[in-house]
Amino acid sequence: MATVITGADGLTRCAWAAAEPETTYHDEEWGFPLSDDTAFFERVSLEGFQSGLSWRTILNKRENFREAFAGFQIEKVARFTDVDVERLLSDAGIIRHRGKIEAVINNARRAEELIDREGSLHAFFWMYEPDVEVDPQSQTTSSESVRLSKDLKKRGWKFVGPTTMFALMQASGIVNDHARDCVVRDRVAQARRAVSR
Repeated sequence: MATVITGADGLTRCAWAAAEPETTYHDEEWGFPLSDDTAFFERVSLEGFQSGLSWRTILNKRENFREAFAGFQIEKVARFTDVDVERLLSDAGIIRHRGKIEAVINNARRAEELIDREGSLHAFFWMYEPDVEVDPQSQTTSSESVRLSKDLKKRGWKFVGPTTMFALMQASGIVNDHARDCVVRDRVAQARRAVSR
């Protein structure tokens, strides 16, 4: 059973959203379906950077990441060169991890290829929506996230392991992983019903 907390405002939320900046992110973004390729690419990139770190670290640096990576516009990031890698490695506003930086650039190039074949990142990622609703916050991977990870790796993507891909699925609304008693769960469920698969 997922754990919840009651905030100072009297609202019940997923326990991980007890303090800012997590509370606002939880209430306004986490689990709400993404609808465009730039948003999906940003989320994949940030989930990759988060690997081994706290999400709070990423949230606190998110605007810096957006500036450093050209707003995560796929076509722009795909044209980054070794000069950009060195620039990013000297940027104290982001996580300066060469492997993760190079992965984002590589993944932008792979995203262009995937969009050419599948039509959009949105269409591709939503193909991995589970047929059965998952028990909220009961797992860190799923059979679908394992398949998604394997598929992306076959296509040359980096930093897209099953746990990272499950986090992407949670954050982008492909699964509704808000606790059953969370005040946001029903809003996310309603938003998910409106998604064009």
